[in-house]
Amino acid sequence: MAGLGHDQEVSPEAALAYGRSVLAAQPFSALIGAELHALSPGQAELQLPLSAQLKQQNGFAHGGIVSYMADNALTFAGGAALRVPVVTSEFKINYVRPALGERLVARAKAVHTGSSQAVCTCEVFAVNGGVEKLCALAQGTIATLPEPKK
Repeated sequence: MAGLGHDQEVSPEAALAYGRSVLAAQPFSALIGAELHALSPGQAELQLPLSAQLKQQNGFAHGGIVSYMADNALTFAGGAALRVPVVTSEFKINYVRPALGERLVARAKAVHTGSSQAVCTCEVFAVNGGVEKLCALAQGTIATLPEPKK
């Protein structure tokens, strides 16, 4: 992630503040109300209050919203591991149950980090009455962005 250089120590508070500024700069994330709750080297937690506008006709979170949560959490975890600007190169998701509740929580971690990519996993939970239930599992490859051309 830009601003979290490879060779410098960054406090947990500074890393989280930087991550929150990146999330705030994403218009779609701001539109739906996503919140970055944790960010540390190779790990991220993203949360989202589930408003009626984010649900499908049966009352649970739309699959695209669950997928967004996994994708963005994977990217934050990979970016925090690689400590350079990144994008998602690919990911897959398995929906294991409908996401019913008032909030989604996505927790991702880098399981392998190389020089130009990180392979990350993510669990997405639906929270209802304080109880978390797993609703999706994802895995993705997060790739470094090339240096900007001058």
